[in-house]
Amino acid sequence: MNQVSERLWFLLHEPEGPLVPYLDAFAESLDEQGFKRHLISRQILVVANFSQWLQAKEVVARGVTDEHVQHFFEDRARQRSVKRGEFATVRRLMVLLDRLNVIHPQPEHNESTPVQQAVDAFTTYLRQECALYDKTLIQSGPFAERFLSEHFGQGPVQFAVLQAGDVIGFIKRQAIILSPARAKAATTALRSFFRYLRYRGEIQLDLAAAVPTIPNWSISGIPRAIAPDHLQAVLAHCPRDTPIGRRDYAILMLLARLGLRAGEIVSLTLDSIDWETGSIAVAGKGNQAASMPLPNEVGEAIADYLRHGRPCSKSRALFLRACAPVRGLGAAQTVSTIVGAAIKRAGI
Repeated sequence: MNQVSERLWFLLHEPEGPLVPYLDAFAESLDEQGFKRHLISRQILVVANFSQWLQAKEVVARGVTDEHVQHFFEDRARQRSVKRGEFATVRRLMVLLDRLNVIHPQPEHNESTPVQQAVDAFTTYLRQECALYDKTLIQSGPFAERFLSEHFGQGPVQFAVLQAGDVIGFIKRQAIILSPARAKAATTALRSFFRYLRYRGEIQLDLAAAVPTIPNWSISGIPRAIAPDHLQAVLAHCPRDTPIGRRDYAILMLLARLGLRAGEIVSLTLDSIDWETGSIAVAGKGNQAASMPLPNEVGEAIADYLRHGRPCSKSRALFLRACAPVRGLGAAQTVSTIVGAAIKRAGI
């Protein structure tokens, strides 16, 4: 505490409690994530308050659990309002303490129902045996769980009692409350689930054949597309003199020139681009990578972002958040937000 000038943080009062030895390491991790000095000090203050609370509760560092975090914020909420970002700060600290082997995650109690256990086995099969993409599992698992829950609730699962009428009735009810596209996704998920059950010998009937077809005509609506002049306006109105503008322009170029999906853009890494051959490796469905030629104008936009816009980070993701914590974009919805803002900026 004597060499405050060398620290990444500053507090008016010397902190106390079991977490004090880890404050510098926490500050360094925040610095690596791109947080500014004043934000680092603000988060250190939250952790210092948590450390003082732990000391009052006679809790040592190795004994800190998620339950202590919950109780800390409950007490804090009774005394004063909890500010935005404070809970996230303590969660970052817990991640660091786990990485440093100071604390150890508590073993999770397996309280899943028979239905959840059956669905978990199904999604594990899809992931390991069929090598399906995680987004496909997100589609398949919930529909299978919904179907089984209707029949078995919290009780034991008896696949042998399932009949074709159960399947047809379930799809009819889903078709009423879901959009045609979602209802069709339900039929696809159930067919996959019933094939899995028959493969495992859980059922003898071909229930996959009993799943009715949902009409979802491909020409029932005209797909929306952006006109060439509108596309040029979107690209022209994207500011290229700021780090965020350079990033967004490179993303828009990938969408416009290569037709990549939002999820494919999010999954791009620094290793996806082969500058020598002028190609880019894109991870599509099933995590199958496909090599595509990288047009000059797209490569130039990406290179401009890498040289003058991408924050310093250990992350290998190609496109990063502009604000701390600096990491990959995370979700395809982020690309949708970027596109929406670009279209609005162009006045389209």
